Amino acid sequence: MDLDVIFLGTGPSVPSARRNTAATLIRIGGDRLLFDCGEGTQRQMQQSTGLVALDDIFITHLHADHYLGLPGLIKTFDLGDRSEPLRIYGPRGLISLWESIRRITGTAGYPVELVEMEAGEALERDGYAVACFGVDHRVAANGYALFEPARPGHLDAGLAERLGVPPGPAFGELQRGSAVQVPDGSTVSPDQVMGAERPGRKIVITGDTRPCEATRIAAHQAQLLVHDSSFMASESERAGETGHSTAAQAAEVARDAEVELLALVHISGRHFVPEVLEEARSIFPNAQAPRDFDLVEIPFPERGAPELVENGSRAGKGPPAREQLAAESN
Repeated sequence: MDLDVIFLGTGPSVPSARRNTAATLIRIGGDRLLFDCGEGTQRQMQQSTGLVALDDIFITHLHADHYLGLPGLIKTFDLGDRSEPLRIYGPRGLISLWESIRRITGTAGYPVELVEMEAGEALERDGYAVACFGVDHRVAANGYALFEPARPGHLDAGLAERLGVPPGPAFGELQRGSAVQVPDGSTVSPDQVMGAERPGRKIVITGDTRPCEATRIAAHQAQLLVHDSSFMASESERAGETGHSTAAQAAEVARDAEVELLALVHISGRHFVPEVLEEARSIFPNAQAPRDFDLVEIPFPERGAPELVENGSRAGKGPPAREQLAAESN
């Protein structure tokens, strides 16, 4: 299953000409999940992926730069005759916020489902899950971890045949974890012919947060950690007061969690990004500061490391949309 991450908004609470407010799109198989929806998110989509039919929106917290794009996006879907339900997840207070947003958008012509998530809750999807964990900000705030279950190891077909297993359906039974009986009456179990279990992939998005143990735990051995990096180390006191992290602190979390790639976002417009990167890389070398429209491709671990593709969402990179997948299967 293809998996990539598109950075639609990488800036702080005040957008600039080059960096919009918070929004990150994950494309996994045919599903499209949006994490935060800062002002102008639908415009960012139109300039890159197109206005894709989102399945779910996950809001990290209820500060305006993380949700002000919802009214326009919801209304645009309505004008486009959307009929499929749209699910919006977020922390405590989301439902109350929605009542205010609905005064702007009116009643949509499609169902909008609101779900307030608590730390420890998880949503099961086809082939993956999205779990919620609590982060440390000034208001109720969620981080989210998208992860896949471990996959069976590879079947050693040659060994299976030497043990008397005939090629065909019996191979499938072994791959599904069931023992099979061979013609001589003996039994061959999966652990005799299957390789080690292969790990799934994991992406963790913190939203705005101070460095915290919950993120370290959630991000353990993740392929990608998208972490708040609002300040530099010289401003650590200010970062703590406002519920944010420095680049150095984000790097420490990434190092301790043993992640593969760290993406620094929400960088204050007062900072020179190369200096922010230098600070982070002195602690965690594989740190990046994605620009808007950059893309990270995340292959299965045995096929390689995650890779940042500059401007990749505008270059036609990544998996096809669900509509295209459906057309190709017909």
